[in-house]
Amino acid sequence: MKTSKKDTRWMVSVALMAAIVILLANTPLGMIQLPIIKATTVHIPVIIGAIILGPAAGAILGGTFGICSMISNTTAPTLLSFAFSPFLSSDVPGIFKALWISIGCRILIGVVAGWLWIGLKKLKVNSIIALPLVGFIGSMTNTVLVMGSIYKLLATQYAEAKGVAVNAVWGLIMGTITASGIPEAIAGAVLVGVLGKVLLSFVQKQLVASPQRN
Repeated sequence: MKTSKKDTRWMVSVALMAAIVILLANTPLGMIQLPIIKATTVHIPVIIGAIILGPAAGAILGGTFGICSMISNTTAPTLLSFAFSPFLSSDVPGIFKALWISIGCRILIGVVAGWLWIGLKKLKVNSIIALPLVGFIGSMTNTVLVMGSIYKLLATQYAEAKGVAVNAVWGLIMGTITASGIPEAIAGAVLVGVLGKVLLSFVQKQLVASPQRN
């Protein structure tokens, strides 16, 4: 009975976090205006969910993020939407490449963040350090995997969309990682550090109070 209650609580918690991911992905709340660029925050609940609920939950939440990205790029395409929507691909390999970039890479955000948190806890790293670190690395996982996959799988198409030579793609990819990925990772470190601390404290209080109610 206790296991059943725990599983139900876990599924409800994952569903609530997924709702937050969907909300952020479909509203201006999913973007933070920084001095130079807009930083996405959609991956933040993925990372926090992975910390609190584990890598499996992180994978589900990352997949939710990826599906939202795929839908957005399909219904409101931009210059680079071909990299995120299988419906904009002209061949079968392109379909699988887009699915990997839009969904596969985002699933790995939660997996990496969840296992990194577990590893840091086993090493007894203080949460004041561990939370921002997981936030930073989780955010960079998103940027590096997505941009790296575009470079490896779709360099020619990316060059055509940008109107540059193929040999210029590496510089553009690194520029995006530097100009966008690092600020997003710093914002992720701060947000996960603050929100993660509050939510972990809340969860711990619930776990302490739960046996008393039973």
